[in-house]
Amino acid sequence: MTTNPDPDSPELVYQVRLPLSTQTVQQVRQAITTYRKQVRSRWRKLPDGQAALLVLAYLRHDQRLRDLAGGNSISASTLHRWAQQALTVLAAQAPRLPRALAAAVRAGHEYVLLDATLIRTRRRNGRRKRADFNGKHRHHGLLFTALVDPVGNLLWISAAKAGRTNDATAARHQHITAALRQAGLGCIADMAYSALDDNPNQPTIITGRRPHPRRLLTRTQTQINAMIARDRAVNEHPFAYLKNWRILTKLRIKPDPARATTLLRALLVLTQIENPR
Repeated sequence: MTTNPDPDSPELVYQVRLPLSTQTVQQVRQAITTYRKQVRSRWRKLPDGQAALLVLAYLRHDQRLRDLAGGNSISASTLHRWAQQALTVLAAQAPRLPRALAAAVRAGHEYVLLDATLIRTRRRNGRRKRADFNGKHRHHGLLFTALVDPVGNLLWISAAKAGRTNDATAARHQHITAALRQAGLGCIADMAYSALDDNPNQPTIITGRRPHPRRLLTRTQTQINAMIARDRAVNEHPFAYLKNWRILTKLRIKPDPARATTLLRALLVLTQIENPR
């Protein structure tokens, strides 16, 4: 910990390790530079490389903008603007559903894994207060659907849906089944998606069997469920890597679905850089 050289200021400034690769820093620096070139902005408070470090510290450690900006002699609004510029450019680089499935086909995969995650947010007031409450997790948040390849790479993240949205309903709104059939890929998911596939004779999405209240599963059905659960275990790794960005612990930003979608898709790009499989 180091003290501020100004004796009239009582503020203390300390250094924190940022466990990220140089490639990630360069990606964010390039995003800020690209945005400034697009808007033809020449004025700079700090070099783009240093601005990228501050943006990454904000995303990785979820430090408050006022504290992080004050320790680097800039305003919180300036740091917030840099973060939004970088997120906007990075989110545009995130693959959409057809491109993500095409990449899985080129990689030689025969199937992908489907799952959803809830990103916690502040409680909203007004008419949307109940819309964001998820009964399964007993918390307010926004629901994101994601596809993962069998190796454990996070391929795609959907737009944000209200927290109370059912997992299968959210996937149905994204037309995932039709996209999978067009790409010629199968899909493994949990039983929450059992009603998603509308072709039971030739299913695209495999979810296993639910036990009947009055009839136990056969030995073969139990073994199939165990095999599906083993394959689905790969899902946990990319979601854990994504949530290493501690800004997702609980979004303090306004829980707007469009802004949250931009944030998640930008973090998807950075996660793919940090955790290549």
